[in-house]
Amino acid sequence: MKKFIICFILAVFAIPVNANEGMWFLMHIKRLNYVDMQKMGLQLTPEEIYSVNNASLKDAIVQFGGGCTAEIISDKGLVLTNHHCGYGAIAELSTAENDYLTNGFWAKNLKEELKPKSLSVRFFVRMDDVSKRILGRVNDQMTELEREAAINQEISKIEMENNEDGKYTVSVKSFYNGNEFYYFVYQDFNDVRLVGTPPKSIGKFGGDTDNWEWPRHTGDFSLFRVYADKDGNPAEYSEDNVPLKPKYHLTTSLKGFEDNDFAMILGYPGRTNRWMPGAGIEQNVNYAYPAWVEASRTSMNVMEKYMKKDQQVNLDYASSYASIANYWKNRQGMIDALKQHETAQTKYKDEESFQEWASKKGNEKYADVMNTINDYYKKTNEISRHNNYLSLLLRTRSAVIPYRLGKELEYYMDQNEAKQAELKPKFEEGIESMYDGLYLPLERDMLAAQLDLYSRKAKNPAPLVAKIAAGNKKGVEGWQSYLETAFKKSIFASKEKLNAFLEKPDAEVLKNDPLYLLSQDLLDRYRYKSEEEKQWDNDFQRAYRLMVQGMRTQNPDKKYYPDANSTLRLTYGKINSLPADKRNDAKENYYTTLKGTVAKYQPGDAEFDMPKKLIDLYEKKDFGQYADKDGYLPVNFLSDNDITGGNSGSPVLNGKGELIGIAFDGNIEAMAGDVIFDDQLQRCINVDIRYVLFLIDKLAGAGHIIDELTLVK
Repeated sequence: MKKFIICFILAVFAIPVNANEGMWFLMHIKRLNYVDMQKMGLQLTPEEIYSVNNASLKDAIVQFGGGCTAEIISDKGLVLTNHHCGYGAIAELSTAENDYLTNGFWAKNLKEELKPKSLSVRFFVRMDDVSKRILGRVNDQMTELEREAAINQEISKIEMENNEDGKYTVSVKSFYNGNEFYYFVYQDFNDVRLVGTPPKSIGKFGGDTDNWEWPRHTGDFSLFRVYADKDGNPAEYSEDNVPLKPKYHLTTSLKGFEDNDFAMILGYPGRTNRWMPGAGIEQNVNYAYPAWVEASRTSMNVMEKYMKKDQQVNLDYASSYASIANYWKNRQGMIDALKQHETAQTKYKDEESFQEWASKKGNEKYADVMNTINDYYKKTNEISRHNNYLSLLLRTRSAVIPYRLGKELEYYMDQNEAKQAELKPKFEEGIESMYDGLYLPLERDMLAAQLDLYSRKAKNPAPLVAKIAAGNKKGVEGWQSYLETAFKKSIFASKEKLNAFLEKPDAEVLKNDPLYLLSQDLLDRYRYKSEEEKQWDNDFQRAYRLMVQGMRTQNPDKKYYPDANSTLRLTYGKINSLPADKRNDAKENYYTTLKGTVAKYQPGDAEFDMPKKLIDLYEKKDFGQYADKDGYLPVNFLSDNDITGGNSGSPVLNGKGELIGIAFDGNIEAMAGDVIFDDQLQRCINVDIRYVLFLIDKLAGAGHIIDELTLVK
């Protein structure tokens, strides 16, 4: 999850469902899950969870910033999510003089709340099944490209029919690898403002060392507010906007919980691949993920060098670094977990059973599916390695800005003077946005390091890169020397040089610009597929779709849930302890305490420092109403909910639908959870809501925020 935080979980190949496994559509809860949920402790009706006509839990859950989840916790549009989900916005609003990321921030009133440049939340309105309609437009004689074109044509109609003249955003998504389709209706609000955040020493306590680990002691939360126009409708930022009055907001519980209590989570899990074949897992373990890990570490090394020297650079690159570092550890954890648990071998055994079934009379359409899939992975192993090295290279802004702006410049220069005058202000705005926070020495060195790695490790690299590398005998130093000259000659070296070019554009200068040529070379290579590769893709996509269809046909009585794809899901399970761990001072290993947090304290350390006031509150045992009945102050806790990246910030709810925590991470032992479920290992790490409220009230002194909430004691 995280960070696109991932409480990674694990599922058998055909996805038979354990009690705590599954990312379920809300519209199917009554039919598929309600009886199980009642037995485990749910006290709500299905309609109280999901209703189209009446206010329900789903109306309090929002997709935050496009990549996380958040929840509405007051009748004034107050939004609670993870600190790492708000990290980019907090860093953007920070300066060396007003460093909210490092020191924290708490608005004393509505006027002090801060508006980031671009931040939105998305409310889920309704969904429906359109599988029959869409699949009625395709047939088995179509190529995959023809099939895709027919489907997209019907999708466009469905989206147009349901957007109510632009009031809503409508998205039709494929499930079970193209075997089912559903449409989702959303309403977006773009005026979202920062209300409060703890200092980074709390919100990111433990840093990369504790990331994906348990026991955990992190106050990973931040607060925002949704604004609307006076009629409650979405509106762009204006001083006249008012706090949104939501259809529903969560009740916040101070009652606590026990091991084995019911817990459910609603959120927007990003991506799982639980149908992935064994050959796909081996490709990731041996080719794709090692390249990602190596390239990530390469970028991190350069970023660390410059971020340590300058606080403004540290703020400008904080969010990018955190994202790369998170997935660096995640990918290495997945490699280790998938190898340790022999996940590919487990999948191969299931595939043998499927192949035996597919070979029987009546199942002929599935007979060659696994052969096609396995052949595809053999042919694309090196391509996957190449693409991962190149993907990380293209995360370097100086590698892509010349291409993006260069294409716009080509269009700009083709226009007459009147059209250029019309386009120029928007172009200048785009330049300002792209170069905002860009630090040239860091960008140049990071690009050099990535180009060196890519040119050495990837087979069949981009042509210009290969040509330059052939004459480079000095490795990274050689690339640094090349780029130093290229930046001096390039109009893309700074926004000043680019704006100067805009005053006197010259097509020949752009055509021969060294950074534009390099960027064009990289992006063209990234998008290139030979005719042979296109045919491989076509055959693979068809075989994969038939594999999923066949496996569901083979086991028709099992309950299935679709892979995560950033649509709203519900997962249910229980508070669930891990075996005793001497590193945790708690009596039972399903929660941690402030005592354990203070025990990790290392003054001045980048990962384990903490505010002196927090230590003082601990020593005085000044926990207020937020202490557990046994006297300790809870910090984090474990549940066995089935969630993944994108669920960061999701609410953890008890059987009454009351907020008891915020999901923010997973345990490294269950890193294979993207592709296979293990109900013994998987845990989701959550911030106890009582710790959140304690920090708001006692540490920040922001009691006015507590007053907004609907508390249950």
